[in-house]
Amino acid sequence: MNMQPRSQCGFTLVEMIIVIVITGIIGGMVAMFIRAPVQGYVDSSRRAEMTDIADTALRRLARDLRTAVPNSVRLPTPAGSTYIEFLPTRDGGRYRVNDDGGILCGAAGDDLAFNASDTCFAIIGSPIPFLAGDAIVVGSTQSSGNPPYCKTTTCTVAAIVEPGVLRDYTGAAGAQAVVVMAGAAKFPDSAEVEGYRFEVVPGDQQAVTYACVNPGGGGCATGADGDGTCQLMRYWSYGFNSTQVAPAALAGPSTAILADRVSACNFVYDIGNKRNSLVAVSLTITRGNESVNLYHEIHINNIP
Repeated sequence: MNMQPRSQCGFTLVEMIIVIVITGIIGGMVAMFIRAPVQGYVDSSRRAEMTDIADTALRRLARDLRTAVPNSVRLPTPAGSTYIEFLPTRDGGRYRVNDDGGILCGAAGDDLAFNASDTCFAIIGSPIPFLAGDAIVVGSTQSSGNPPYCKTTTCTVAAIVEPGVLRDYTGAAGAQAVVVMAGAAKFPDSAEVEGYRFEVVPGDQQAVTYACVNPGGGGCATGADGDGTCQLMRYWSYGFNSTQVAPAALAGPSTAILADRVSACNFVYDIGNKRNSLVAVSLTITRGNESVNLYHEIHINNIP
């Protein structure tokens, strides 16, 4: 039986080259059409991320400032600065007061004296939970920003003598109906206000500073790589300074980075109305030479 060989089929080299060339042309045309939408999506995602970072940081700052001790917000220059400081509060209440002075120190009927040294007073209303290291601020009325940080009887800030506005709480932890304070300093007459209120500064926070700092030194700008050179930092648990100091001079603070690649940052404190002031914050984040700027105004209630 005579068998004929089956013919072999395939691609020639020329045909393969033609297919490769045509595929390359089609791929190039498709890339040209989808490049702009893809780049637009990447740019939009980057802008959204920068906006979200800046918005989250400013909301955190606003939440802290709205609960700050009255008249405790301070800047090195109210017209504008890269850092701002304040005393946070965790709780507050009203104290018993008697013009004739405090009595029964440590008892439920104790009054807070303003005409003599006193170390304790009774709370009007429900007991307040205290923790170790907490501090008490009574009648913060001076708008200079410095007096609420002063804990000694010799503090003189801007020619205003304000001894003992800030006092350490030294009683037991837990819900307390009587506040016991360290030392027997006399509160100033300006601390006695109609509302008879006091604020509790948490011991695990103490004073708080928000600052835009450049880890490499210098101010905030756009670096050679097209990114912002600063970070928005939160500092806390560094104690209390009778006069404000720069972030680099704070003693052993706890820190957290709220935003990076910051190219511009400014805090402004308007004390035009002493009872209702305003903090204006401008924050610019830059990545790849593209910037997002957010501006936020925060109302500050300075009524003790």
